[in-house]
Amino acid sequence: MKISDFLNAELIIAELQGKTKKQILEELVAHLSAQRDSIDADELLRVLIEREKLGSTGIGNGIAIPHGKLNGLDNIALVFGKSTDGIDFDAIDGKPVHLIFLLVAPANSAGVHLKALARLSRLLKGAQFRQDLLSAADASGLYNIIVSEDDKIAV
Repeated sequence: MKISDFLNAELIIAELQGKTKKQILEELVAHLSAQRDSIDADELLRVLIEREKLGSTGIGNGIAIPHGKLNGLDNIALVFGKSTDGIDFDAIDGKPVHLIFLLVAPANSAGVHLKALARLSRLLKGAQFRQDLLSAADASGLYNIIVSEDDKIAV
């Protein structure tokens, strides 16, 4: 499994406009549902907000990976957004979040959902990679950085 199996340049927002966690989730969901007809934006937003109530998906180091499962989805869906200013995402380290990967999996896919989360976590461990993402100017540049780093990790 590679990130590029689920992500393309059209699924990247180079500069998120939202200023709150809810606004960011709404923005990412709207972008994803515009690209994938099978995604019900209202239902996905509800699922993500419910997941956030269990504990923030802000994992520290400026990263958040909001995620959930959705009925009617046939494959993993992923969208990425960057916030230069940073968002208060209730991250575990208390710091603003700048890099947000929203991951959605089919309701019946525990294994593939966990594999995708693990892959993202591994990808985001590198400080230089995170800095490269923060420095990228546009969606194409962000995508190329993600794919290049993803190619370095064994499948």
